[in-house]
This record gives sequence, structure tokens and C-alpha cells, in this order.
Amino acid sequence: MKIIIDDITIHYEQKGEGKDVLLLHGWGASLETMRPIMEALKDGFKVTAIDFPGFGESGEPPDYFGVQEFSDLTYELIVQLGLKKPHIICHSFGGRVSILLAAGYPQIIDKIVFTNSAGIRKKRTLSYYIKVYTYKIGKRAARVKWIKALFGLMGFNIENRLKNAGSQDYKTLSPGMKKIFVKVVNQDLKDQLKKIQSPSLLIWGENDKETPVYFGQIMEKEIPDAGLVVLSGAGHYSYLDNLPRYLKIVRTFFGG
Repeated sequence: MKIIIDDITIHYEQKGEGKDVLLLHGWGASLETMRPIMEALKDGFKVTAIDFPGFGESGEPPDYFGVQEFSDLTYELIVQLGLKKPHIICHSFGGRVSILLAAGYPQIIDKIVFTNSAGIRKKRTLSYYIKVYTYKIGKRAARVKWIKALFGLMGFNIENRLKNAGSQDYKTLSPGMKKIFVKVVNQDLKDQLKKIQSPSLLIWGENDKETPVYFGQIMEKEIPDAGLVVLSGAGHYSYLDNLPRYLKIVRTFFGG
């Protein structure tokens, strides 16, 4: 099914009957990655899963989009689909959106399950700064013909190195989505956590390298009504790594 919000086509699916539950996927993913949760909960809930703009079968958003615009669009989707104070289950980037959604529209959502959520600025390591400044130096060097030629004589193609720089998530994006990605990943939402009024369950994989467990520990401390569960042996997709336990915890939190 599809709905148009602010001239952007949004693809979504709905299954089941009962209390509304909204599934929000991570960056670079789609509602397909949340399907195991949808299939498991459809017997007791009305589950809605969406493709965020720019992912899955949804249209691409304007390149000025940031987390706030994704949050505002999600609010409009909840209203237009008639979802009645839904629970939210979010993963990674979906957590960023849910933080601003809960902080800005507390009256429209019920409980939230933050799964390996993004939204906290990652601790910067020495290797991070080396990569960043190497990229910046290379970018400047590529503009100087004689430096570029000199590196070429040594068998070092600066332009190719620059093209291959960045994460895999970044390299596969369109130019517009790359601009959005840079804006999104550099935004720290820690100051918004205290505004969240919804009871919040934080589920993390102990081996998550993308959004480490200390993200969850910070969120548990900052969100007024929150609890953290760490799944042993699980990674960034903790709900897929240990789906039976994940679902048992979620059902208990939702009350059924």
C-alpha cells in the first residue's frame, strides 16, 4: 500500500488487528528487515511497517531532509493512517526519528521499544580523526594539478581513493541521500531524551559495533521512564540475532 505525504510517496504494509504498533527500520534498510517482528505480532496487534523516504519502495525525499523532517513526516503518517496512539518499535536510525517524535509529539504515541538505537554521538577515536583529516588533505590535494600528477607518478590515484572513502552505507547512496546521511549521522539527540514521556524499553546486542551498548546506557539514564535489556551474543540487529527472546521481552513490555 502507498500514501502520499508532502509530495513523497510512502510505501507501507499493515497486518493484524488490535492495538496499533508502528515499526520503524534502520538506515539503509526497509520494512523487509522488520518483517519478522510484524509476522510475529500480527496475531495480537495491528502492525504497520513503513519504508522511510529514500528506502525500500518509498520515494526519495528532498536533499534538505534531516531527522526532524523524517519525524514530522512520520507524525503525519500516523495521523493520516488513523493509528491510535501506537506503540513504536524502532531500530537504529528509526530510533533517531522516534526520539524527536516522542519529544515533539508526546500525545500521539504510547510505549517505545528502542532497538540498538542511534541518536547519541559516537566517541571519537584516534583512527577516526586520522581518517577524517586524511580525507580532507586528500580532497585539497586533488585540486592541485602538480600534486595530483606527482601522486600519479607514484601509482597513487587520489580521485579514486576519495571516491572509495566513506562507509558502505554512504557509497551506495544517491547524491541527495548522501547530503541527508551526513546531516543525520552528525546530529546528537542526547538533549532531547529528557523530553520523552513514553515508557521506553531499550534492547541492545552486547556485540553491537554500530551503536554500542553505552548508547543504551546513556539513554536509560536520560529518559525518565526507561529500562535497558542487553542480549548476550547479539549484534546491531539484535532482534534478528535472538528473535524468540526479543519478542518475549517486547510482548511482556506491551502487556500481552
